Amino acid sequence: MALKIRLARGGAKKRPFYRIVIADSRYPRDGRFIERIGSFDPLLAKDHADRVKLDLDKAKEWLAKGATPTDRVHRFLDAAGLLKRDPRNNPKKGEPGKKAQERAEAAKAAAGGGDEAAA
Repeated sequence: MALKIRLARGGAKKRPFYRIVIADSRYPRDGRFIERIGSFDPLLAKDHADRVKLDLDKAKEWLAKGATPTDRVHRFLDAAGLLKRDPRNNPKKGEPGKKAQERAEAAKAAAGGGDEAAA
């Protein structure tokens, strides 16, 4: 059984509210779960105390049993000081693509060629 610590959505349309639950990865997102260990209300301010409520003792217990947190829950556990999350690093993301680089080089050559003819 592959256990996950994940969010289960509740609330009304356009008014999300999430429970932090322990569930088998094969169970439906909002369906059956093993244990509820907290809640997350994204509509509250980021510095509000009730935005993320988490039972850290139960989270530690389930992590020791082999449960793996999803990315969002991993962030919550990192903020609580329970797990260390490595920041993602994608240095090539900011670079332009091949075609954009070719267009820039062509424009540079065209602009550079015009200056030489004038001189």
